[in-house]
Amino acid sequence: MAQDSDSSDSSYSRYQPSSGRQENFEETKKVMRREKNRLAAQKSRQRQTLKADTLHEESEQLEKENAALRKEIKQLNEDLSYFGTVLKSHESLCSVMSSPGAEMGYPTHSFQQTHASIPRLHL
Repeated sequence: MAQDSDSSDSSYSRYQPSSGRQENFEETKKVMRREKNRLAAQKSRQRQTLKADTLHEESEQLEKENAALRKEIKQLNEDLSYFGTVLKSHESLCSVMSSPGAEMGYPTHSFQQTHASIPRLHL
């Protein structure tokens, strides 16, 4: 039986190195897989950060454009109000509008006609 245990020891020692090599190979694969995963995760985080930065910059740019458009709308509404007031003032003072041609719907005003009583807006 001592011989059996010797032979079993020798067979064990025979498979031990290959088993050790297999474990070493598996461990190497595991380490490589972890490293590859770590790099992929790092790259993913970098892409995510870049995307967030890009969206933030785009958001800031859109906010600036929005503010500029709101300012333009405010100015246009002020201009509209001003020109509405000018038109009402002009209609009440204009003698051409009460002429017989105006009643028939014919345009009696020419664009070259000037009125001294109406202030001019210089844009």
